[in-house]
Amino acid sequence: MATKSKATFQKRQKEMKRQEKQRMKVERRAQKKLTDKDRDGSGPPIEALEIEDFGERDMPEEVVE
Repeated sequence: MATKSKATFQKRQKEMKRQEKQRMKVERRAQKKLTDKDRDGSGPPIEALEIEDFGERDMPEEVVE
């Protein structure tokens, strides 16, 4: 009987390890999603930029004329 309970204990440990690994994956995905959002929204939207914001010296000659 000792071997049967050992197998049950090993199965339980294996299942607990699998669940913990799954929790870590979910946590890592959520963290990555947050850092990707921060990276994408780091500056003003392109539509919001106006030519006046840059001044004539920064603009190519075709646009200034």
